[in-house]
Amino acid sequence: MTSPDDYTDDKPSMTIHCQDNASVGVAFCDRFSFDADSVHYAVELRAPGLTARANEVVAWIWDSDLTTFLEALATDYRGWDGERSWQTHDRDLTVSAVFRSGGHVGLTWSLRPWPQDAGGWGASVTTWLEAGEQMAFLAAHVRQFLTGEQQ
Repeated sequence: MTSPDDYTDDKPSMTIHCQDNASVGVAFCDRFSFDADSVHYAVELRAPGLTARANEVVAWIWDSDLTTFLEALATDYRGWDGERSWQTHDRDLTVSAVFRSGGHVGLTWSLRPWPQDAGGWGASVTTWLEAGEQMAFLAAHVRQFLTGEQQ
């Protein structure tokens, strides 16, 4: 399930919880912009024994949008074969999706800040959501977070 978190200091945030294990989740927070061409934000991964954070993930207006990827997954609620993936231009955030029987989508959220640097790190968690409405709800909340529009 996804939930927009309380707005604090006029900065929106949202959390995606795994329906199979609520202690596994992904949080989007600390959104800011320098200009009209990009949005910067932090992504936090959480699971038992794991907390990882990338402080400056960048979404470019000319880049392939995460919300478009999530909306396409929601539209294909009957399922698909194989894995579908999306990543930021800088490749510091990757999202991979698989469909399993019973109408559930597994989203693996992977952080790898500074992928070109030696000694970098990577972490990932997988959240499971129902296909269709929960995916559409997720896409809408991600769009709301990235655009800064409050509902």
